[in-house]
Amino acid sequence: MKTAVVICPGRGTYNKAELGYLGRHFPDQGLLSDFDAQRGAEGQPTLGDLDGAERFSLSTHTRGDNASALIYAATLGDFMSIDREQIEILAVTGNSMGWYSALACGGALSPSDGFRVANTMGTLMQKSLIGGQLIYPFVGEDWRPDRERRAALLALVDDISARADHALALSIELGGMLVLAGNEAGLGAFEKAVDPVQERFPMRLGNHAAFHTALQEPVAAMGREKLPPALFAQPGLPLIDGRGAIWWPKATDTDALWDYTLGTQVTETYDFTRAVTVAAREFAPDMFIITGPGTTLGGAVAQSLILAGWLGMGSKDDFRTQQDKAPLLASMGMPEQRAIVSKGDA
Repeated sequence: MKTAVVICPGRGTYNKAELGYLGRHFPDQGLLSDFDAQRGAEGQPTLGDLDGAERFSLSTHTRGDNASALIYAATLGDFMSIDREQIEILAVTGNSMGWYSALACGGALSPSDGFRVANTMGTLMQKSLIGGQLIYPFVGEDWRPDRERRAALLALVDDISARADHALALSIELGGMLVLAGNEAGLGAFEKAVDPVQERFPMRLGNHAAFHTALQEPVAAMGREKLPPALFAQPGLPLIDGRGAIWWPKATDTDALWDYTLGTQVTETYDFTRAVTVAAREFAPDMFIITGPGTTLGGAVAQSLILAGWLGMGSKDDFRTQQDKAPLLASMGMPEQRAIVSKGDA
């Protein structure tokens, strides 16, 4: 039996290629009907309608109120599909809104309550849509750590944020990339100050708000009003949050978990790199399983492990060598890798 840490993806992972993902992979139609009942009660399109649409619509499928629900359901369905007779899950973590999915996968929220949390927060984010996000790398295409480059970019962020009417902050530490969030003045100033790299960065993230910054305080407050602490229970698996802190089964203060999830997690930097580093060093799994939807998080996980010096890796080539020798990552959004960890789709 192999051991694994499961990693849940965040926003931006359900795209054109993922259309129909729930129809192909979700293993429990009764649970999907429960999710759709929650959506219907709020006057929202059902997951069945969204996932089963004839074509992908950027304006519809990437909205916070739709994307969060689709991604949560896809993630949970994939977690349920992992072959537990072959794989022992040691812990669960996630990136950004993937924390809500991790809470359900790890048992701190029921599947239904996890959907309620993800759908509520995604809806509140969409209604408010405060600020935006962009992404910019501090490593080259070889993924070799460049801490001086990272420090220089963060100094630029501090400089811009100190200007009148400019809001800019580090939103997510995402492996070799920085996800920045702020208002239009702050984001625009950063875009003008840096050189374009890899033909796509700096990249604005469509339909994304200024997640994980103080600009989201109003959203966090509304979330705490709508989602009571009673939803949260003792996790059945260790949970690694966006600070790298571990919430252990039978030792978790569930009120503190609620407070973190709908407070700190919403308004302060989400350190995904640290979460992956802690997962590797604390649990030393044989592999990391990244649930779907999407296939974009693998690079950030690999870069995080390189930054941590895990297994002596220092570059993209080192990671590829390790992956070829004994697969370290299994992305369930890729059919060939899904087959390694899945018990098959219903």
